[in-house]
Amino acid sequence: MHEALVIRDPAPADRADWFRLWAGYNAFYAEPVAPQISERTWQRMLDADTGLFGRIAEIEGRVMGFALGVLHEGTWVDAPICYLEDLFVDPAARGKGMGRALIADLVALGRQRGWSRLYWHTRQDNPARKLYDEFTPADDFVRYRLSL
Repeated sequence: MHEALVIRDPAPADRADWFRLWAGYNAFYAEPVAPQISERTWQRMLDADTGLFGRIAEIEGRVMGFALGVLHEGTWVDAPICYLEDLFVDPAARGKGMGRALIADLVALGRQRGWSRLYWHTRQDNPARKLYDEFTPADDFVRYRLSL
């Protein structure tokens, strides 16, 4: 990568950039998210007392990607588990290693903070699976989703 890439915690000043990327992420998955849910997600991401946390990727000071994780307990381990719920890189910044850097950052954070596991889900036809397969192969679990 030619430009300086920084992965860091989100800051209040990142709000407009994060919302721009969040809109792109939701458009990619064709999932409308109500404005109040997006706002609540943003606020929770900034609150150190919640299980939801974010990481921001920037190139030369421009916010171009993010990762959102959820820490939770598990029944088969005694250390926290991190679910990588959302990962998005601005299409203009793809192919520069930003997605790889965001995942590697979570791996490093997990090792540093004593997490037991990092996992994520994606659509079967997501082109990013080529990147994900570099970290770990997909397992054979099937997801069931029941809206309540």
